[in-house]
Amino acid sequence: MSSASPLPKVVIIIPTYNENENVGPITLALAKIFRDCPNYDSHILFVDDQSPDGTGRTIEQLIKKYPFVHLLKNKRKGGLGHAYKKGMIYALDKLKADIVFEFDADLSHDPSKIPAMLAKITQGADLVLGSRYQRGGGIPPNWPWYRKFLSIVGNLFIRVVMCNFSLHDWTTGYRAISASLVRSILPSMSNSAFHGYTWQIGFLVQTVQKGYKVAEVPFYFRDRTAGRSKLGPEFIINTLKYIMKTRFQEIFHSRIFKFVMVGGFGALVQFTFLYLYRLVIPSYQLAIFLSIETAIISNFIWSNLWTFADRKLKPAQIPGKFIQFNLASAGSIIIQQVTAFLGETFIGLFPLFTVPVIKLGVDTGVIFAMVGIGIGMFWNFFAYSRIVWRKK
Repeated sequence: MSSASPLPKVVIIIPTYNENENVGPITLALAKIFRDCPNYDSHILFVDDQSPDGTGRTIEQLIKKYPFVHLLKNKRKGGLGHAYKKGMIYALDKLKADIVFEFDADLSHDPSKIPAMLAKITQGADLVLGSRYQRGGGIPPNWPWYRKFLSIVGNLFIRVVMCNFSLHDWTTGYRAISASLVRSILPSMSNSAFHGYTWQIGFLVQTVQKGYKVAEVPFYFRDRTAGRSKLGPEFIINTLKYIMKTRFQEIFHSRIFKFVMVGGFGALVQFTFLYLYRLVIPSYQLAIFLSIETAIISNFIWSNLWTFADRKLKPAQIPGKFIQFNLASAGSIIIQQVTAFLGETFIGLFPLFTVPVIKLGVDTGVIFAMVGIGIGMFWNFFAYSRIVWRKK
């Protein structure tokens, strides 16, 4: 809560570029909502990118009539994300905002939803999305089919790629945001890639990744009646590029991905040495045991260097932890030995096929090993994370 007012201060940030016809009507619409929210000290902050149509001058006239209207003039046209970033910094540092809104100047965002969105913030949400695709929301029925397709399928695509179906509208520009979340996210939004419409998806993705609470309020999106839309095809292209890049980075840096990669390499090590050991050791059981132990040594080294790099062992810990690692891996060894024993006993060892080009023979023993490795990996991940590289 701002020190200058006993009420939480709310700042509606509205970027403008050639919105001369819209700034007056949006001010009147928001003024009405402000009167219905007496428990908040509400303000409007227009962020104008040097509009050549006189938008800035019209806002200056509004300021004389409405004390809750403010204007931040950017020196250049920097894009939507650039305007929002500048506006948020100004809202927090100069206006001492507790809550900020992202809001379109063309009245496509329903201002009557502001009280409901503020209520969600009061209830503990850090970010509230005005959602077109949650029950109760919607898009104009007169949109061309291709625009509906791009909007609906685009959102669905993002939900699938991010494996997050709890949020319905990832690209909405209607948002209420707590000041604490703004302070947390803004430093990571300095890249020029966020200066345009990618700002919206980038801000939401980082909010979700950092574990902040996100809520939604359904609203019906309305088409602008004055002025021109600034949304072009680059929005779709840049959003898709960003979301795919982000998701791949997220997967690549995830512990489970690293574990699978190390385990996969360990499996390759095991298969390679299984063939080598069987060339010189007549006992299949002994050969498979030695190949498993060789793979365990490989997995220990790479797990410490990569999978659990954030919990990397000190040199003095390695001997004791390697023993722990072997003991923790005992479950996997037992699983693989039992699988191999059952396979050899009830099915038998016999050739299956030869891999073309390299002329490598594959028998049932290799299949038994693959099944045992697959089952053992589930146990290994649990044991390694909870025992050997246990988080302090």
